[in-house]
Amino acid sequence: MAEITAKMVQELREKTGAGMMDCKKMLTEAAGDMARAEELLKQKGMASAAKKSGRSATEGAVTSYIHLGGKIGVLLEVNCETDFAARNEGFQALVKDLSMQVAAAAPLYVRREEIPAELVQKELELVKAQLREQKKPEAMLEKIAAGKLDRYYSEVVLLDQPFVKDDKKKVADVIAEAVAKIGENIQVRRFTRFKLGEGIEKRQDDFAAEVLAQAGLG
Repeated sequence: MAEITAKMVQELREKTGAGMMDCKKMLTEAAGDMARAEELLKQKGMASAAKKSGRSATEGAVTSYIHLGGKIGVLLEVNCETDFAARNEGFQALVKDLSMQVAAAAPLYVRREEIPAELVQKELELVKAQLREQKKPEAMLEKIAAGKLDRYYSEVVLLDQPFVKDDKKKVADVIAEAVAKIGENIQVRRFTRFKLGEGIEKRQDDFAAEVLAQAGLG
């Protein structure tokens, strides 16, 4: 078995933010394989998050984030178990990252369960219709459609979205890692995203004036 050096432990700690003892333990279990040790730490974080998910989380923070010089704004509530954890730098950093995620990726729901069943069914039928047009075998429709539905979730559900700072992770993975580090249940409760002018049709003369202004002619 490969020797587990202090440098390897430190490197894994810097990559994952996990504790030194956890890093050493996972490196030992992975026989020095850094990628495998990182995956084991991720699994441990997910397991830890699952155990804590049923615990009451009534503290936390409501934060605001303004992007693109006032073009996009986000209000976000993230809950944890104690006021002490809410003041934790790691928790505050997570809340900021999540608000940036909402601003950048424009999710519509926090979790899958919030999507109305009729919308899911409509999306599923649309996908199946497209597959039939492509002459896909009927016996394979359910399996293929389920995969495409997962892609739909990754677009509209915050927890399923690729994390904007590291698209190899889902937002849910990032939250699970924070749970493992902070040691408390952390839940995104709700968010609202505002985009300047969204839902308002611009008058033609307003649009023309904007184009001229952008061209330096207005």
